Amino acid sequence: MTDLAPYAVRAETSRGRLHPEPDNGVRSPFQRDRDRIIHSAAFRRLQYKTQVFIYHEGDEFRTRLTHSIEVAQIARSIARRLGVDEDLAEALALAHDLGHPPFGHAGEEALNGMMRPYGGFDHNAQSLKAVTVLEKRYAEFDGLNLTWETLEGLAKHNGPIRRPSSFMAEYDSLHPLALESHASVEAQVAALADDIAYNNHDLDDGLRAGLFTLEEAAALPLIGGMVREVRERYPEAPRARQASEAIRRVINLMVQDVVQEAGRRLAALAPASVDDIRAAGRAMVAFSAPMQEANQQVRAFLRGRMYRHWRVNRTTQKSRRVVQVLFSLLHGGPDMLPPEWRDRAGEPGSPACAGVVCDYIAGMTDRFALDEHRRLTDPHIPG
Repeated sequence: MTDLAPYAVRAETSRGRLHPEPDNGVRSPFQRDRDRIIHSAAFRRLQYKTQVFIYHEGDEFRTRLTHSIEVAQIARSIARRLGVDEDLAEALALAHDLGHPPFGHAGEEALNGMMRPYGGFDHNAQSLKAVTVLEKRYAEFDGLNLTWETLEGLAKHNGPIRRPSSFMAEYDSLHPLALESHASVEAQVAALADDIAYNNHDLDDGLRAGLFTLEEAAALPLIGGMVREVRERYPEAPRARQASEAIRRVINLMVQDVVQEAGRRLAALAPASVDDIRAAGRAMVAFSAPMQEANQQVRAFLRGRMYRHWRVNRTTQKSRRVVQVLFSLLHGGPDMLPPEWRDRAGEPGSPACAGVVCDYIAGMTDRFALDEHRRLTDPHIPG
C-alpha cells in the first residue's frame, strides 16, 4: 500500500532489527516479519491449542490457529480503511497468541499460579519471548529477529506497559521498546480485531456446541437486531444459516464502528506521524461508547453461558490439573526434561528451573501436554 496516512508506520523508516540484516529487495520488512511468523514452529503449534474447546471435542471449533487467522483478516480490513500498513497489522494479529500455553485461559491461569513465586506468567510477555529467544530457526541469532515496530506492537498492543514482567523488562533493557507509550495504530488495530474475532466466533462455537440457543443470544441488543434482520430477509433459512448470517453482520457492524470511532479520534488529534500516536494520552483505535457497552454485554453473556458452562468447567478443571502436575513433576525433576531443555534447567526446584519448565509447558499443544501427562503419571506407559 503506497498511499499511507501520515500517522502510519512506514517500512522505509523502520528502526530495524536487533541483528541488522540486508533488505530483502522483494518484500517489505513487515512482510518478512509476517512470513517469519507464519513459518515459525510456535505458529504451527497453534493448530492444536485450545480457544475454548479442546482439539478433540470437534473438528469445526476454533483453535488458536484459526482464531489468529480470523483476527488477521479483520485487522487487514480495518488497517486498510484507516490508511495504515496492512502487513504490520497482519503480522501482529498472527503473532499475538504465540505465547499462549495449552488449554486456553485455563492453562494460562494454572501456569501463572505455579509461577507466582517466580514472577508469574503472562502470555503476552511469552509471545515476545517466543519470537526473540525461544524460536531456533536461524544460524545467526535466536528468535525471529523481527523489526522493532513488530516487537513494539507485540509487547504493548493492549496499551502502555507500566509494570513489565521480568522478561519484558530484561528485553527492553537490551532493545528498548518504549513500553511506557502507546503502540502504533497498526498494533491497536490488531488488539481491537482480537476482541471482534473472539467474541463473535465464540458465539458461533457456543451455538454449534449447543451451550445456548440463538433466541437466548438474540436477547442481547447487538445480536437481536441482526437476528431480526436476517429472519425477515431469510425466513425459510435453516437456523444454523440464520445464526451465521447474523454473526457475519455483527462483525461488519463492529468493524464499521471501530473505523468511525478511530476516524473521529484521529481527526481530533490530527497526528502528523506515528510518534504523535505513541505520545497520545489515549488509544486512537477503539469502539464507540455504545458499541463498547454492547461488546461488554456479549462478553458477560459468553462468560455466564459458555465459559462457565458445566461442560466447559469440567474440561477447564482437568486442564488446570494437567498443567499443575506437569509443572510440579518437571520442576522437581528436571532430569525428565528432553536434553535441550534439561541442560538449561539447573538445579531442581530452583527459580531458573521454574523458568525453563514454564517455557517448555507454554510451548506445548493440548495433545502433547495430555500425552506428556500420561507418560509421566501412568506407570504402565514407558517414558
